[in-house]
Amino acid sequence: MMLERLYELARGPVFALDPELMHRLAIGVLRTPLARRNTPTDERLKRKILGLDFPTPVGMAGGFDKNGEAVDGLLGLGFGFVEAGTVTPLPQVGNPKPRLFRLPEDSALINRLGFNSGGFDVLHRRLLARRGKPGIVGVNLGANRDSADRTADYIAGIAAFADVADYFAINISSPNTVGLRDLQAAEALRELLTRAKAARDAAPRRVPLLVKLAPDLSDGELAGIAETVVEAGIDGAIVSNTTTARPEIRAKRHAGEKGGLSGKPLFHLSTIKLARFRQLVGRDFVLIGVGGVDSGEAAWAKFAAGADLVQLYTGLIYRGPGLPATINRYLVKRLAREGAKSIADIVGMRAAQWADEEELV
Repeated sequence: MMLERLYELARGPVFALDPELMHRLAIGVLRTPLARRNTPTDERLKRKILGLDFPTPVGMAGGFDKNGEAVDGLLGLGFGFVEAGTVTPLPQVGNPKPRLFRLPEDSALINRLGFNSGGFDVLHRRLLARRGKPGIVGVNLGANRDSADRTADYIAGIAAFADVADYFAINISSPNTVGLRDLQAAEALRELLTRAKAARDAAPRRVPLLVKLAPDLSDGELAGIAETVVEAGIDGAIVSNTTTARPEIRAKRHAGEKGGLSGKPLFHLSTIKLARFRQLVGRDFVLIGVGGVDSGEAAWAKFAAGADLVQLYTGLIYRGPGLPATINRYLVKRLAREGAKSIADIVGMRAAQWADEEELV
């Protein structure tokens, strides 16, 4: 709690800085010994999923540490896992700046970064250098903007990182690469996942395979994707990426910027989609809930809606580095209060209610 209060006092000067400059400074701090290891130890938080032992079900979402520079620092904040990337085969600078905007009135961000990435080689070298260290690290795979075969880019990523990734997240839902979301269409998705699973199965070690979805899918599209992912036999899905909608936005400045909206305004929509997807895929399919997780209460709601694990990113910007540890403490206390033995006991217990909620967009 002290860390969060200190961050709140410092947030004014911090927010006076350009968002991308502030991000680079944060990565720099997380690379230093200042980020001490703070691994949760409470048994009730532990989850064995995807063949992996998560010390806590709260993770760092893809997009924050694109090049794997601060993995150990993030784990040191109390995250149970970190998703590095999105990474593209070849280095690319992404979209023109400015491309990242704060909406403080809404505890939200709009970004149109466009998969800025150091490329496969940079991230692979960093993950290879830390192999053998504790901590679960997934790799979020993307495609180069000018790729002639984007599906082939994802397949190349599976081959490139099979020796260092604890899981793969196939990111086909960013709104900031033109045409990328077309890969969520039934036939394109079926081909992608069939090829991805074959590449994974041919690798020397079996790495869990997940797909990251958009929150802007219709119920019909969501149903089609659910059928496809189950038939393809992949391991799970991440729900959801940023939204192109602008639900409940109070901010005047930057609200009209193009790009994906993340943070608190995304919570309601993304949680509805999570619950509906849980109902479609059944209980055994692994789901990671993302979107607007900025408190213990929000994380609890994601689990109740159907998430096995949760991730956050924008919440860290607004609540500070103490947030993951704060959420972990809340979950332990709430489990005790509810008489639940573990997070598994609450997963999906309110999926039906969330699925029936009206989308406020």
